This record gives sequence, structure tokens and C-alpha cells, in this order.
Amino acid sequence: MAHLELNNVCKSYGSGANVTPVLKDLNLHIEEGEFVAIVGFSGSGKTTLISIIAGLIEADSGEVLKEGKPITGPGADRGVIFQSYSLMPWLTVYGNIALGVDTIFSKWSAAKRRAHVETYINMVGLSHAAHQRPAELSGGMRQRVAVARALAINPDIMLLDEPLGALDALTRAKLQDEIEQIWEQDQKTVVLITNDVDEAILLADRIIPLNPGPNATLGPDFRVNIPRTRNRAEMNHNEEFKQLRHDITKYLMDIGIHHASIDDNAVTELPNVRPNTAAGFDPKNPHKEIPKEVKDVSADLGHERYLEFSQLCKVYPTPKGPLTVVEDFELQMKKGEFISLIGHSGCGKSTVLSMTAGLNEVTSGGIILDGKEVVTAGPDRGVVFQAPSLFPWLTAYDNVSLGVERVYPHASKGERKDIIEYYLNRVGLGNSIHKLAAEMSNGMRQRVGIARAFALSPKLLLLDEPFGMLDSLTRWDLQEVLMEVWERTHVTAVLVTHDVDEAILMGDRVVMMTNGPNARVGRIMDVPLPRPRTRTTLLEHPDYYKLREELIGFLEEYEKGPAAKVDAA
Repeated sequence: MAHLELNNVCKSYGSGANVTPVLKDLNLHIEEGEFVAIVGFSGSGKTTLISIIAGLIEADSGEVLKEGKPITGPGADRGVIFQSYSLMPWLTVYGNIALGVDTIFSKWSAAKRRAHVETYINMVGLSHAAHQRPAELSGGMRQRVAVARALAINPDIMLLDEPLGALDALTRAKLQDEIEQIWEQDQKTVVLITNDVDEAILLADRIIPLNPGPNATLGPDFRVNIPRTRNRAEMNHNEEFKQLRHDITKYLMDIGIHHASIDDNAVTELPNVRPNTAAGFDPKNPHKEIPKEVKDVSADLGHERYLEFSQLCKVYPTPKGPLTVVEDFELQMKKGEFISLIGHSGCGKSTVLSMTAGLNEVTSGGIILDGKEVVTAGPDRGVVFQAPSLFPWLTAYDNVSLGVERVYPHASKGERKDIIEYYLNRVGLGNSIHKLAAEMSNGMRQRVGIARAFALSPKLLLLDEPFGMLDSLTRWDLQEVLMEVWERTHVTAVLVTHDVDEAILMGDRVVMMTNGPNARVGRIMDVPLPRPRTRTTLLEHPDYYKLREELIGFLEEYEKGPAAKVDAA
């Protein structure tokens, strides 16, 4: 008999003509002590599935059994950890954990309950913060409280609904290690919902994709036959890991990661009109033919020192005195080059990018773009932030139009329309051009942001963790969208990221920053992989894991703070 069993489980929301089918005929058998990861797209029904197992909602049909008995409601035998921590803000760390312990183990003595709570506080490394409230804790610390709270009621089954999804990469890695260590101690049955394939392989015995809905179904089992404890750096050399990673990624992409809508009647070519930010543009004669010498230079994609950072520094005043965030940042880029800028959270990556965009004043040193010093913001630089900052009451078309009107005031109305529709179609929004931003998903809004940046025909494209707010599967999709559009323009680009795979996929070079304060360029790695690139071809390339190991090694070197040694760039 399976420890946890789902038989033909179906679930829909709404009724009549407004019914939305979510899950259809799910069958799942999990053994006691097994760690199962379910991976899938946003909106595929993963949270609905975990809520049914938790007894928080009922299935429309089918049955959910624990040790052969139907689950009819929530119970202390199932501990649930959601992505949002749901802590009581007025209680301390101790108080939040004690709340469940006092209820479930009310017959224990006060001393025994206190010792039990303290055991789990220590287990997640929060003994120093036991009397702090959630508002005083970091995101990672708050999620540790949620883990301790769920474990302290001693459940038979742990249900983890993307518990680390909102955390930065370093904090996420640390908590992944802690979850595995805790699981090794207690060997509880665990169901982990995640969209991170690496996380699933690191933690699980078995990985099952949830195929996208409506009427989502479970895909085939992928067994993880890698011995525990699994070390990230060592797995980089493990052939089983590489093959499994490739197979799961390919499966997920094949079942429909590309949900983009293409308009069959879309504009397929851009009109022959230049932006007013282009080299040699004459506002008095905007349709004048480009001089031959200007045309030759603008076509020179290998032009050296097209973008140059020279002894760039940024200092902020603080009550304790000046704080140097970035110091002597030095870098030269060729025209048409794509640079990935990587480092730990808080190392100054976004500070460098915001200075390049002209949104943050340079303390000393300088930034030269196409022979001119950057001193303020301008439409010659297209910027895509983590949040796309759209006007929610405007359509996708109107949001892109705002920039196009500014850089193509000399173009005809029809030419501007063609430019806007061309880029919206290229990012997969061909059938959503007139949809309001407020009605769009995060992924769709970010597509609008990408289209808006490219439509400016900028000299420089600046990308500040543009996919950071998205689940990893949507992120894969948009990375490939961005690559496809970039291949058409080869605009000079800088991408800020903390994602190793993203840095390699996108960049011609990866610039690694040391930790702040006084952050600078620590190392520069060439990425000699052929273009165009896709995630699948990347995983198949023989040099990919060597490059990945070099980046991971650098980040681990700086994990605990600024390293003493900085490699020559």
C-alpha cells in the first residue's frame, strides 16, 4: 500500500459556461519516506494539486488516500510550506513555531513543548533570532521559520509548494542544502512543487512533470539515481546529472514551453526609417541618406571600445561615513557584443547598470558610449528592469508606442505602427497587441518590456535581471525570445544576472564581479559557444559544463564575502 495515493483526481473552478478545468485524471503513488518533486509551468495547477493533498480544497472527482484512508480535510499529519511565509507578524520566531506545537501537543508539559520548539529553531539555524519578529528577518530567515514551524508539528508528510521561489540564488542554495539535511535526518515523505529542474534533481528521488493545462496531467517519471548527499560542484561532473537535466529540460520544452502567439498577418520587415538617436542623424533632414562613412562605422559590429567603463566608482553617503559600493570598475566592449554581468546579490551589478543608463550619478571615473560620455538618461539606451514598469491602463501597443513616438517623430504614422507591431509579434504577442497591461501575466508584461526596448533601436540594451520575477520555465521561454530578437539586431547589450546558466546562454563574455563593498571586475570568461543558442543545444555542447564550473567556482569563492585575491581581467 502506498503511503500517499491519488486516483483519477480531477479539479475545475467555476461552473456552467464559466468553468475552468485545471487537473484531469491525476494518478500518483508515493511510498513512505520517498522524496518526490513535481515540476511544471506557472498556472499548470501545481498549487491546486498540493492544496488537494493538504486537504485545503476538495477534488471534484477521484480520491486522495493516505495509508489507504481518504483525506477529507487538513490535518497535523501533513505539514505545508508555501512560497509566501504566512507568519504571524506580531509573534516572534519562537512564538510562530510554538503556536502549532502548543495546539498539537497540548498534553505535553510546558517545559517539554519549549524544548521541542527550541530543537527546531536550532535545526534551521535561528537560535540567535528566536525573539525577533518577522519584520526584522530577511526573506531567507522567514522561510526558515516556515520550515521549522511545519517540521515541529511532526507531520508524516511534508508538502512544499515552491518554498524557495521568492529567494535569491545564494539563499535558495543554502536552504536547499538545509532541506536535504533535515530530510536525511527524519526521512519523512516529501512532495516538492518546483519549477527549478536543478532543485528537483538535487533533492528528489523521483521527478514528475505536470503537463500544462487546462486539464493538466502528470507526465512520465524521471528517477534520480544519483547517490546522496548531492554536492552541486560534484554534480557538474556527474554524467547521470547531465543526462537527467537534459532529458527533463527537453521534455518540458517539448510539451509546450513556447506559448507565444504569432499573428499570421504580422509585419515581417521593419520600415526603412532611422531613429533620431542614430549616428549621423540630421533633425533638419531626417530622411537624408546616411553618409557612407557613418554607414560603414555603424555597420562595424566589431568596433573596439564602443562602450567603455574607465575607473568607474560609486560612493554613497551613510551615517557611518562614505560607502564605496563600486570601485575602479574597468571594462571595454565591442559594438554588437553581448556581456553577462554576474555576481552575488548586493555586489553592485545593478549600480553599474543604472549608472550606464544615466539613472544614477557617477561618483568618479566615466562611461563612454559611441564616443560620448554618459551623463544622463536617454532613448539611445533601452532598459529592461526586473519589473517592466508598464502603464497598466494602456495596451501593449500603446506602452511600446510611447518610446517609438519619441525616437521616430519624423516617421509616418504607418511606419511607426509597423515598428511597434513588428517587435510585439517578435516577442510572441501578435494576438495580444491590444490587450491591457493590467490583464497580462508577469511573463506577458515582460515580453512587452523587451519589445519596447528593442523598438527604440537603441545603441545599447541594458537588462537588469529581466527574468528575475518569473518562474524558471517562463524564464527559459523568454530567454529564447530575447535571443531570437537580439540575433536580428545584434545590439550591444549588458545583462545583469545571478543565474549561471542564463549568463552562459546569453553572453559572448561573462564579467564576474567581486562582492561589495568596493566591488570591481574579478574575472572575465569568454563564452566560445556558437550562435544562435538555445537551452537544449547549450546542454548538449561538450564545453558547457566546463564554463559552468568556472562560474560556480568563482561564486563559491566569493560566497562568504570579498576574496583577498582578484584575478586579472
